[in-house]
Amino acid sequence: MSDKAVTIPKGLKFLFGGLAGMGATVFVQPLDLVKNRMQLSGEGGAQRQYKTSFHAVAQILKSEGVTGIYTGLSAGLLRQATYTTTRLGIYTILFEKFSGSDGKPPNFLTKACIGMSAGAVGAFVGTPAEISLIRMTADGRLPIDQRRGYKSVFNALYRISSEEGILTLWRGCGPTVVRAMVVNAAQLASYSQAKQSLLNTGYFADNILLHFAASMISGLVTTAASMPVDIAKTRIQNMITINGKAEYKGAIDVLMKTVRAEGFFSLWKGFTPYYARLGPHTVLTFIFLEQMNRAYKKYVLGSTNAGGGGL
Repeated sequence: MSDKAVTIPKGLKFLFGGLAGMGATVFVQPLDLVKNRMQLSGEGGAQRQYKTSFHAVAQILKSEGVTGIYTGLSAGLLRQATYTTTRLGIYTILFEKFSGSDGKPPNFLTKACIGMSAGAVGAFVGTPAEISLIRMTADGRLPIDQRRGYKSVFNALYRISSEEGILTLWRGCGPTVVRAMVVNAAQLASYSQAKQSLLNTGYFADNILLHFAASMISGLVTTAASMPVDIAKTRIQNMITINGKAEYKGAIDVLMKTVRAEGFFSLWKGFTPYYARLGPHTVLTFIFLEQMNRAYKKYVLGSTNAGGGGL
């Protein structure tokens, strides 16, 4: 069997992408919760609830218990099942389509464009789960009488659509899509490029160590590029409407008000938990994905050159 003939069915590419993302989320959900709480802390110039990421963890454990650190896990898993399944499935399919006939991977610009396209579609599909995740992880910071009290992601989806209208499930879809395009252009393209560059040094083989190193580089690039858009998305999706008037008009309004009230560098508020979450999530997602691809090629397709492939 030739290497060119060794391909993974498109349906499995989507399945592997979703399973990889969900597996990673189980490990990093607490960091996602801390990141969201940090981004909402001090909103509008109010006193910050949390001084540092470690202070946030301590306060959450003290007031909500050990299980509180995993609040919103069901929404996080559904987000991965929708968003990550779609984006990684589309990315790996387009990656193969634009690779050369000799198996040569596409150039960096093409990788970035593929990543942006995959991210935009995935973000639209995953926005309902995203807004549920933001609200569920933010709930514990509110006074008891103001908490939404969603019991699960499905309860959140039902109540949001019934109490606020079904279109509310796509509130903040614009900045969510923009964030996803930035994240995917940076994450997927930088991962592929880092992996390729590290292989070219001759010090790495196509194994877990390579995937780990490339993922950490990718996570750092992605964190720096996407945080301002992410904080806008988080605040829009968590905002409340008072007397028919929303707190923010849009993403630009969020960014302007945030800079005016909290300073320019507040756009990178929560950088540590964001990277601490994104770095390991990127590492685990790509490692799980690469290993599933490798196992399928080796044990199902019988390939003698069963590299991870597809990224």
